[in-house]
Amino acid sequence: MSIKRAIARTLVLSALAVVTLASAAVALEVGQKAPDFALNGTDGKPVKLSDLTAKGPVVIYTFIAAFTPT
Repeated sequence: MSIKRAIARTLVLSALAVVTLASAAVALEVGQKAPDFALNGTDGKPVKLSDLTAKGPVVIYTFIAAFTPT
């Protein structure tokens, strides 16, 4: 996997985690599938979650402390 693709995947998945955690109305339970969405990658082209998951498992992570005052 290229560095650009890895960075794009990380950005997309981080955005999903932030959006998911920011809204209690759309909170997912353990084991539920994330809703499909698309965001622009580092090259400006849209990247869909469904395209990434079609290639294999996807890990979603976030740095909560980075977005909150300390």
